[in-house]
Amino acid sequence: MSANQAAIPPARPVIGEAEIDAAVRVLRSGMVVQGPEVAAFEREFGELVAGRHCVAVNSGTSALQLSLMALGYGPGDEVIVPSFSFAASANAVRLVGATPVFVDIEPGSFCVDPDAVAAAITPRTVAIMPVHLYGHPAAMDRLMPIAEAHGLAVVEDAAQAHAAALNGTPVGAFGAVGCFSFYPTKNMHSLEGGMITTADAELARKLRLLRNQGMEARYQNEIVGANMRMTDVAAAIGRVQLTQLAGWTDKRRANAAYLDERLTGVVTPPVAEGAKHVYHQYTVRFTGDRDAFQAGLKDLGIGNAVYYPTPIHKLKPYLGEDGQPGPWKLPETDRAAEEVVSLPIFPGLTTEELDRIADAVNTVAVRA
Repeated sequence: MSANQAAIPPARPVIGEAEIDAAVRVLRSGMVVQGPEVAAFEREFGELVAGRHCVAVNSGTSALQLSLMALGYGPGDEVIVPSFSFAASANAVRLVGATPVFVDIEPGSFCVDPDAVAAAITPRTVAIMPVHLYGHPAAMDRLMPIAEAHGLAVVEDAAQAHAAALNGTPVGAFGAVGCFSFYPTKNMHSLEGGMITTADAELARKLRLLRNQGMEARYQNEIVGANMRMTDVAAAIGRVQLTQLAGWTDKRRANAAYLDERLTGVVTPPVAEGAKHVYHQYTVRFTGDRDAFQAGLKDLGIGNAVYYPTPIHKLKPYLGEDGQPGPWKLPETDRAAEEVVSLPIFPGLTTEELDRIADAVNTVAVRA
């Protein structure tokens, strides 16, 4: 990296004047929590998920937890989840008292392997939680028939996959519910927040009760609920971001295509037939010395990260009483955790920066 070149970060969240103006407008209105901005954001986000009902909450993790609560799951129930994901996927299962059953991933998409899902079903299984990891849709065309054959709900973890699709159907429009995150590094954000999508009007109403202390009308509590509301400030920012999502997605996909053509020494991310990958992360595989590879990129000013170095089943909260990971045999998960590196892919990258990324990867991959 030359002295006049700035380092390229792994991600670069967008907070522009339009987002700032929207936040200030809401603050000046005095209506700052669960008001008209939230309702408008829910309506507008529905267009992204085939017109489904949308329920805004305060985080993607809350979206997952409330979805499992609304579906009535708890102690004694099992939910099948991939171990190669962010811990929130399994945490939500534990938070309702259910048991996560970890299964392996497909090596190409990094998403859950439908064959592994089918093999993991027991009489206690109530749901499957596919994660659309890195912005690539899971194999919903194979997962949905498995769920239907066994009477299981599908809870889509779409936290990283805004506008991703499979065979023309958007993620978040397959299962009983879909759960999105609006954390600042996501493809669109609201500073912090989440969204639950569902085709079931009664389930949507229950979700609205659960997020707001169990009440629809003030002080008329119908069920025991939580406080997981989205603020109107967050919703206003999310509405601005939503209007830019399509353009940002096109740019992410174009950036990925540019890198696909130029990178050597690594395995670029494949895309399944019929899949629309939205590249929340551009994740390559490197089979050499990954630490040296990452350090070499950093020395050349190229930010990078590993998502995720430790599979969930090997994290402390999920170890057995003997401190070991338990019965899980997940070879593709373990291999991915050892090989993956995510490179910058955010829409603000210039052609010059993309060339710097490609040159750095090609240079470092040879010697690492």
